[in-house]
Amino acid sequence: MTPSTYIKDRALLLVLHVVCMLFAVIFLKSVDNPNSVIGLMLLIWFVILTTYLTVHYVSRRKYLKQLQELSDSLEQRYLLAEVMDKPFRLEDLEYYKLIKSANKSMIEQVTKVKNERKEYKEYIEQWVHEIKTPIAAIKLICENQKSDVTRKVLMELERTDQYVEQALYYARSEQVEKDYLIKEISLSDCVHAAIMKNKQLLIQNSIQIHTEELDRTVYSDSKWIEFMINQLLINAVKYRKQGQEPSMISFSTEEVKNGIGLVIRDNGLGIAENELPRVFDKGFTGSNGRQTQQSTGIGLYLCRRLCDKLGLEITISSAPNEYTALTIFFPIGTLYLM
Repeated sequence: MTPSTYIKDRALLLVLHVVCMLFAVIFLKSVDNPNSVIGLMLLIWFVILTTYLTVHYVSRRKYLKQLQELSDSLEQRYLLAEVMDKPFRLEDLEYYKLIKSANKSMIEQVTKVKNERKEYKEYIEQWVHEIKTPIAAIKLICENQKSDVTRKVLMELERTDQYVEQALYYARSEQVEKDYLIKEISLSDCVHAAIMKNKQLLIQNSIQIHTEELDRTVYSDSKWIEFMINQLLINAVKYRKQGQEPSMISFSTEEVKNGIGLVIRDNGLGIAENELPRVFDKGFTGSNGRQTQQSTGIGLYLCRRLCDKLGLEITISSAPNEYTALTIFFPIGTLYLM
């Protein structure tokens, strides 16, 4: 609240005082009071009014500033009425009651939405665990009866399993802290686990895998790291060049300042420079995604989200029709050099 806005708010009161002063001057003139008395009266009136408005402005500004600071200190600002002191002014008290009533309604609505989201998440997790049973059974049947048909079925099963797993990790990504175990893990083990999981996909698409200097150990959650590597591996296969030079995906590490980076690089379609800032946005598929019609715009978004939760960093560089390289950066606090 500034002095100018306060004066505008009190404009009606000021006009009323000016009118009263005019009437007082006219009355005192009509009863033959000297100008000195009238002037003294107006001066006293002005001093009293100015003092009142100044004190009132300072007190209101201080009160509103305290409320603003209290609001800024709250993580959920809709709880303001629950923590603020009950005002003593009649006008403030009415506003306080209205805010408290609105906050109560908001809290009830937030609680309802949270419960609904919790129930939905539990349903998704239960569905994922249930659907994995028939997927595993079909895989076992196909592996026991090897043929060209069963190999194609296995590849499609891998894709189905990937989408199912993506749904599970998406549901859990809001509360990663409740489902992770930080321990010493090998980047080599995480990379090779993702490769083995996608072996049918890699074989069917004739993808060459190169690994280099993966004998590094970091502190993180292997399950979440493997999921992110798996997403990046699938993307590299999805956006490979068709019928041209052999498709290749390389995994390597590089030492950077204050940490180490795990680099996943491919020689696929690449990404246009103007699309790079948006590739981690939820639902963004880009020009390649629209051409292949296989993109969901969720994979890279989930990777960025999980990296933020785990205290990691993910970056991307690319050149159209040349390469795409994604780097997961492990800060020095999560790193143990072998």
